[in-house]
Amino acid sequence: MTMKLKDKIALVTGASKGIGAAIAVGLAREGADVVVNYNGDSNGAEQTAQQVRDLGRRALVVKADIGNVQEIVEMFRIARQEFGRIDVLINNAGITGWTNLFEITQEKWDYVINTNLRGTFFCSLEAAKMMKETGGGTIVNVSTNCAELGVKNLVAYASSKGGIHAMTKQLAVELAPYKIRINTFAPGPVNVARNLNDDPDYRDTWGSVVPMRRTADPEEMVGPAVFLASEDSSFMTGQLFYVDGGWTIQGKIPEENMDKAMRKNT
Repeated sequence: MTMKLKDKIALVTGASKGIGAAIAVGLAREGADVVVNYNGDSNGAEQTAQQVRDLGRRALVVKADIGNVQEIVEMFRIARQEFGRIDVLINNAGITGWTNLFEITQEKWDYVINTNLRGTFFCSLEAAKMMKETGGGTIVNVSTNCAELGVKNLVAYASSKGGIHAMTKQLAVELAPYKIRINTFAPGPVNVARNLNDDPDYRDTWGSVVPMRRTADPEEMVGPAVFLASEDSSFMTGQLFYVDGGWTIQGKIPEENMDKAMRKNT
């Protein structure tokens, strides 16, 4: 079987667990060496890196807070020093920031926006600088359909992800002359630890509002990421598509569970 990313160098932010970890391993399975970024969970990052190595690929673990521009710059410096280039960037790192609308503070707003939106931009910028030097590359943003639906108690989160959608279009136009493509996919309900901890009935509650009547496993996000990172999507840039079991089509929200999740996280 032909590997779609053979000998490419990929950097995945937030790759210590969940969707990011699944994508990092999935890219390695397609032949990529992977820079595994994490902020808090070093053990998880090392486990992801070991899975990459078990597939016969190289892995580099780099700690960086994506909300801190200086740490982003240093992460890409380390990646360049180790691998010489970046061919694929997966902007996956993000935080939810559950908050009642009338209780949100400037500090909490800035924390979410800085991590999700500013961090995604400056990771994209640093990657694009390297890709411009080496003749091109691909950037894939992992977003959410909450930016489309409007979801209770997540105003900063939804705003940050909506900003990513607009930024994707803008960067696509500016980066296209350098053979750099950028696209975004937006997962629906996914069975990651954070969601399952917030709501023990997560699979049933959220599966009930998804037309396919189930929630997704993190591994189901690998296919879209590989597609957008590879030449399979060679004539696509600036696009957004949903990987959500049809949830965005109907837009049903289990509001009671949104309130429970907020109370648990505030």
